[in-house]
Formats: sequence, C-alpha cells, structure tokens
Amino acid sequence: MAKRRIILAGGSGFLGRALAERLVLQGDEVVVLTRRPDLARQGYREVHWDGRTLGAWADEFEGAHAVVNFAGKNVNCRYTPEALAEINASRVDSVKVVAEAIQRCAVPPKAWVQTGSMAIYGDAGDRLCGDDAPPGEGIPVDTCLRWEQAFAESPTPGVRRVWLRISFVLGRSAGALRFLETLTKCFLGGTVGSGRQYISWIHEQDMIEVFRRSVDDPGMQGTYNVATPNAVPNAVLMRELRRVLRRPWCPPTPAWLMPLGCWLFRTEPVLALTGRRGVPERLLAEGFRFAHPELPGALDDLYRRDAR
Repeated sequence: MAKRRIILAGGSGFLGRALAERLVLQGDEVVVLTRRPDLARQGYREVHWDGRTLGAWADEFEGAHAVVNFAGKNVNCRYTPEALAEINASRVDSVKVVAEAIQRCAVPPKAWVQTGSMAIYGDAGDRLCGDDAPPGEGIPVDTCLRWEQAFAESPTPGVRRVWLRISFVLGRSAGALRFLETLTKCFLGGTVGSGRQYISWIHEQDMIEVFRRSVDDPGMQGTYNVATPNAVPNAVLMRELRRVLRRPWCPPTPAWLMPLGCWLFRTEPVLALTGRRGVPERLLAEGFRFAHPELPGALDDLYRRDAR
C-alpha cells in the first residue's frame, strides 16, 4: 500500500515539526515547505518555497492526501508598520498561493487544513466565544479578518476545507510557554495586568490530534475553535506555572509597566493584556475528547514528561 503524502506548508516551526514527526510515525510521507530547507533532515523531506509564488514545490501537491498550511510571520514582535505589513502579507499570500497550487492539480489533495487564530475574537472579557462568535476589534483582529477572507476567496472545488482557530498551545520545546517558563524561573512569573484576561489553551498532544482528525475525517469541514473548554484567567495560568516550576509567589506586573517590559522584549502589550474565552463547540459536538482538558493536569504532564 502506497504511503499517503501530506504537505505541511510553512511547517518548520514548533507545531509543524511536531505534526511531521507524528505523521511519519504512523507511516505517512511528509513534505515540509520552508524557506530554509534542511536537506539532511531525517524522516521527512523539506522543500524550498517562498510562501508567495508558485514554484517546483507545487508539484508535490499532485495526488497528495492533504495539505496543512502553517505559514505566517510570528506575531510576537513590535507592531511597526513594516512588521504589520509582513504579518498580514505572510498569511494572505500563503493562502492564495496554496490555493493556486491546488487549482493546477489534475488530482488535487483531498483536504486543505488551514491554521488561523482565536485572536479574531479580540479582547472578549468574560464573554464565551463559540465557533460562530462575532469578531472583536483591534490590530490582531484585523489580521485575522484579512487571513480568513483570503481563504474564503480562494476556491478549491472538490477539496474539503477546514479552518482551525488555534489558541495558546502548551508545549515545552518552543512557543509562548517556553518564554513564560523562562520568566517564571527568573522569579518574574507574576500576574500580568489585572490577571482577569482569559487565556484559551490546548495541550500540544491534543493539538496534534486535532490536526490528524482534520486531515483524515471527511466529516470535518468549516471553522473550528481549537482550545479546551476550560479557559483560565491569566492569574490562574501564572499560578499553576509557578506551582509546576516550584517558584514562590511573584509580584504582579501592572498594566502601566507593560509597555516598558514589552519594549525590552521587543513585543506588544496587547498580546499579554487581552484575552478571550474560546469554546470548542463543534469539536465537542463531533465527539472530540481532550486527553488534557484541565490546566493543572496538562502542565503536570508536560513537566513530568520533560523530567523523565
């Protein structure tokens, strides 16, 4: 039986590598599209693309089982006009060129899974945000709207399409948790701002299972919130992180001090001071079961696993 080929566009980051390794373990052929391919990579192939224009990489789409598009500049940066233009273009352009590659196939991929962000709901306060909740306001929301519009306006007839609005993915190898871990180990892991802003989150293992299901389940189609049902306030997240790292109470960082701290770390206060309470209504209705639904248990698993 021939291996299924699965394309991970922009898949050289934290989530892409984790998914690639899982797919290889189950016997799939994985092709990662990246600007800086590692030709010595073991287990799967990396192929050059620029995320904007068609090239030889598009031949990989012919007869593939699925494509998952991760591409997009990291939003953890200063929001200069140049950076914002790059953030938006990296998302919109990659969606458009993936659609072009699919459209030119005689035998297109069966599914296109596109990563998005739960930031589309903006600073939602205590409001529960289901899959059909309206967008919020602000710069991250504007980016998400451009991103989702590009997907909606890029037709690929006959291809099942899934849009995943992803929350804060808890993983030790990279991402925001690694940054928070470093701060907490340095006794800077206090509440940020009011501490009441909700953090929607998901354990990396559950995230990979959502990807696998999106690739394989013909019943999955449309937009999904990807988070556990149990969002927590920032104060709870930081408390639990201090617990697993065995650090004492730390003084909070007031909102008025955040601009200075963010200037030092070359990021934006909006990323820490805003939040949302995402609810995975469609995932739950379709029978998805979270292996790590509660934050204390999820963090315990990550840090115990790392210690082993």
